Amino acid sequence: MNYRTLGRTGLEVSEVGYGAWGIGGVQWTGGDDDEARRALNLAIDQGLNFIDTALAYGRGHSERLVGEVARARSEQIYLATKIPPKNLQWPAQAVPLDDVFPAAYIRECTETSLRNLGVETIDLQQLHVWHDDWAERTDWIEALQALRNEGKIRYVGISINDYQPTNVIKALRTGVIDAVQVIYNIFEQAPAQELYPVCQELNIGVLARVPFDEGGLTGAVTPDSVFPEDDFRTWFFRGDRKQKVFDRVQQLKTLLSAEAPTLPELALRFTLSHPAVSTVIPGMRSTRHVTANIACSDGRPLSPELLAKLRAFAWDRTGGW
Repeated sequence: MNYRTLGRTGLEVSEVGYGAWGIGGVQWTGGDDDEARRALNLAIDQGLNFIDTALAYGRGHSERLVGEVARARSEQIYLATKIPPKNLQWPAQAVPLDDVFPAAYIRECTETSLRNLGVETIDLQQLHVWHDDWAERTDWIEALQALRNEGKIRYVGISINDYQPTNVIKALRTGVIDAVQVIYNIFEQAPAQELYPVCQELNIGVLARVPFDEGGLTGAVTPDSVFPEDDFRTWFFRGDRKQKVFDRVQQLKTLLSAEAPTLPELALRFTLSHPAVSTVIPGMRSTRHVTANIACSDGRPLSPELLAKLRAFAWDRTGGW
């Protein structure tokens, strides 16, 4: 496992981290708690030391599983979680900040996450949505700084709305934010245009999420794929989206080579190849996923020639698919 510095925090984190949404038991089907425990322990055995969860993942179930495993280990494990929006709207809308992150609510959620994780301090506490209209308010800043002064959180982050990588830059320039979490993959390359240069300028850590585009970039999604009704992927791949993803992936297969012989490896190595990325946090619900993903942490970025070809696969989905 290779390690990278999480921006100005100075934390040396595994460049492949653990995305713990899928083990929350809600919105993702096909997993179970025992396999999740095995996967988490195997990942730590192989050098992974950064786990990203959220209070909203299974209404705290993911946090409790992560905390159970982390507390049983002797290694230094960095735990990141998130405060859900009080109005439960994803993505954030241009509404008053008091509807989403009032100061008392920020504290209440942090206290709940501390209990779920079973720890005294959260290494990275993140706001689970964001709208940059709120950047000039001071109450959210004061609430987070008070928690930091009390030793309940170490660092502060923002999980950026899907496909809105610039909708955080004002907040980053307040000097309060230590890390951002953003979708970045072969299809979603927009963060590299404006967000990543700002993060590098300000020495802000980057957590790259959804490297496999919710499974689309693994090649596992075909026009005939069917997911359970309550599975997140049923919504994500609705309408003709499965066909559109499939068609693009068929073209992507022509780029497989000794550099990256499989689609999942190509996708993960693409995300790791950007120097602004501190850690990539794929969802890993099984030991099989852990082994395959951590194998890509070998310090070998994709060649400039292959990266140039992959740029042609950028897909602007801000206006729909």
